[in-house]
Amino acid sequence: MGDASYFCGLDAALEVIGGKWKALILWQLQPGRRRFGELKRLVPGISEKMLIQQLREMEADGIVHREVYREVPPKVEYSVTAFGASLNDALTPLCDWGERHMARIGAGQRPDADGCGGGDDGVAETDEKDASRDRLTAAARDGRP
Repeated sequence: MGDASYFCGLDAALEVIGGKWKALILWQLQPGRRRFGELKRLVPGISEKMLIQQLREMEADGIVHREVYREVPPKVEYSVTAFGASLNDALTPLCDWGERHMARIGAGQRPDADGCGGGDDGVAETDEKDASRDRLTAAARDGRP
């Protein structure tokens, strides 16, 4: 993130999560701490070089925290900062939209991915999505952003 002036809030948000990988990485960090190898497995198609680069940028932007444990072999864990968690909250409606329109946009669901929920049981995920959708509907009805 730099000293750029932004056209609007979306412009500022895209500065932080722009590109294909950052939002996917951030989403996979949502449940808690993850090691590099876990992230590599959870984000199909990303190269090791790209994952390293994206994590460094996300750390520099303050959305990811990198914890290095001084042990042999070296252990490094990544987690979402409070700033990053607020961005993940903003991504939830976008994920919901993508899931509703996957067939239309031709994405199809990858068999190795657990969708946007990142959770183990679909119940909490569905309740969360329903609550998010209800909040958005109420906000739109009331003329709120």
